Amino acid sequence: MEGLLLAAGAGRRMGLPKALVTDQHGSWLARGVALLRDGGCGQVTVVLGAEAERARPLVAEIDVAVVVADDWAEGMGASLRTGLRSLDGSAERGAVVSLVDLPDLVPEVVTRVIAATSGSTALARATYEGRPGHPVLLGREHWAGVIESAVGDHGARAYLADRDVTLVECGDLATGRDVDSR
Repeated sequence: MEGLLLAAGAGRRMGLPKALVTDQHGSWLARGVALLRDGGCGQVTVVLGAEAERARPLVAEIDVAVVVADDWAEGMGASLRTGLRSLDGSAERGAVVSLVDLPDLVPEVVTRVIAATSGSTALARATYEGRPGHPVLLGREHWAGVIESAVGDHGARAYLADRDVTLVECGDLATGRDVDSR
């Protein structure tokens, strides 16, 4: 399973790109990579955008692929499209997509989402007390459709709304809430 960490935004409400945020536990970027890897993703790709050259050193010593979404200002859709396109040559049957600004997620969330379904047609999404969130597992057969529909700051939301998605309750493990300010 591929891991895809979206970290391209400018973080206007945060005051800096979230890819550059560090706290008492370290870099959010490095933590997001570890979350995906420890949760069961063999390879992780990080999508950068705003301040990409400042963020890249934060993962330079970690074995990850880094791609830059040149159109990052458009929103999460641009990051998701760039990330999925970068995985096109992969032999993996699916990708687990997570966001850099979810610092309370634990690897067990990723593991649970991956375990819920499998194969190139799989679609699964973590929920938190019934509220849809991340990570989201996208089987390879859905990548083209997600790329086509991912616009603005909605990512795969519209695509997933019309599909049978396995919802995986993870509220016992994390809140799944994104952090927009310090």
